[in-house]
Amino acid sequence: MIRVLRRHRRLRDAALAAATAAVAASIVAVAPSVHAASGPCTVGYQLNQWTGGFTATVDLTNTGSPITAWTLTWSFSGNQQITSGWNAQITQTGQSAKAVNESYNGSVATGASVSFGFQATFSGTNAVPANFALNGVACSGSASSSPSASASASASPSPSASPSPSHSASPSASPSASASPSASPSGTPTGTASCPSGAVFCDGFENQAGTVPSGRWSVVTPSCSGTGTATITTALAHTGAKSLAISGGSTYCDHIFADDTTDMAAASPTWYVRFWMRHTTALPTNHTTFLAMNDSAANNTDLRLGAQNGALMWNRQSDDATLPDQSPQGVAQSVVVPTGVWECVEFSVSKTTGQINTWYNGTLVPGMTENGTVTQGVNEQWVNGTGATWRPNLTDLKLGWENYSNGTDNLWFDDVVLSTSRIGC
Repeated sequence: MIRVLRRHRRLRDAALAAATAAVAASIVAVAPSVHAASGPCTVGYQLNQWTGGFTATVDLTNTGSPITAWTLTWSFSGNQQITSGWNAQITQTGQSAKAVNESYNGSVATGASVSFGFQATFSGTNAVPANFALNGVACSGSASSSPSASASASASPSPSASPSPSHSASPSASPSASASPSASPSGTPTGTASCPSGAVFCDGFENQAGTVPSGRWSVVTPSCSGTGTATITTALAHTGAKSLAISGGSTYCDHIFADDTTDMAAASPTWYVRFWMRHTTALPTNHTTFLAMNDSAANNTDLRLGAQNGALMWNRQSDDATLPDQSPQGVAQSVVVPTGVWECVEFSVSKTTGQINTWYNGTLVPGMTENGTVTQGVNEQWVNGTGATWRPNLTDLKLGWENYSNGTDNLWFDDVVLSTSRIGC
């Protein structure tokens, strides 16, 4: 099997697991806190926080004269320590931090904004930083308010994700949705928290009569089968009373999915998918998949969404390319999915351009977004070679588990939506 041979190449990056191992099994999404400005800028600061660590998205708006280069400085009040960043060159000395523009985002017109982000560790409290200054001139005073938790890390079956702005890691703006024909729903929306206009289907599994997925869903075991199972359960749900439960085995042959083969054509040429997922075991160092889509334009191989080195990742089975690259820089621009809580995952894939966008809890994931612009260490493998001409034709949607080395996981899926436009959480 080609995937068995390539398993060894994937494992070469096992040392990167240390970069993400500190992420705990609970997460707290924190609402943005915006500084009121009397100086040359305003700053928005969006936190995504878990025990011992967090990521921050910083939105810098130029309220002064146009600039061709920028340096933003700020001060932490605790023991926060930045470990990686994107869209800026970020350094830290003690509690003082500095972000300098990249070559592609130094020019900011009056009223325009630029965004960058970073990942960091902390203990104790994690207050919004103070003393933001643009090119040495203070934006304003300290934060107007402290961040407040908008979602808890409890095992509540239906936490609400706060909307947050989406930003691309590339110098170009995030593309808008490709024009596509309206699609009529192929079935009655069932048990989902939101079913937008133009949705091809919305399924919360509430109409499933038995424990074996039926209707649009059938149980499949690609390549080979083992101990994995796919069932409809009432033990846990994001909304309503039911969800799809996947028991993922620990060997190469433990492949198990619930597969929909009838609806994908109706969403072409740009497929938008949203689902809520919950799992029990931290994603391992080796390559795993929890969503796969057959690509008839690539010899019926799969486009796979899963994880490697503990962080979310796309994998193109046809050439084994990954998005992001499995480098420290690439992995740092993905996200780690916590265990024991429901998380919202969205993506879009364009048949026309091959472009992919991925959102996690409503925020664009820089390392899992590809718009044709090469970013060194992040998407080189995906864009170069056959990726330059890759134009997928997706024919099914599979939710489940594939593990290409070892490790088990129990997963739940709920509130699945296939649409012709962005869905949201």
